[in-house]
Amino acid sequence: MIEKNYITSGRNTIIHKVKKIDLLIVNGGHQVVIVSHRGLGSYNGNVPFKKSEAKKAYQEVIDLASIEVFGEEKKLLFVQALDGKEYKVDYTKEGTPNFIKIHQDSYI
Repeated sequence: MIEKNYITSGRNTIIHKVKKIDLLIVNGGHQVVIVSHRGLGSYNGNVPFKKSEAKKAYQEVIDLASIEVFGEEKKLLFVQALDGKEYKVDYTKEGTPNFIKIHQDSYI
């Protein structure tokens, strides 16, 4: 079994586990979100196609629609980041300041 740098919880929550690896969250044709040890943000770089390329860049690509994750695109996603905050990513508000918001200031 391959060790992942994240855990899925429930129907729409991702928990970031490893500080050295950034997560790139892909959700269909929506904006790619990056999860680092400092929080979340929109990602404008190139998304690696191969796992080996991502590993060299200290990244892991998470496709929400893949069977290994949630199996479908999401309109709402919660991410527990290593900065101690839980973020809400609302894909219906993409392109606005409400796209990525802090949902809980401390979930620990």
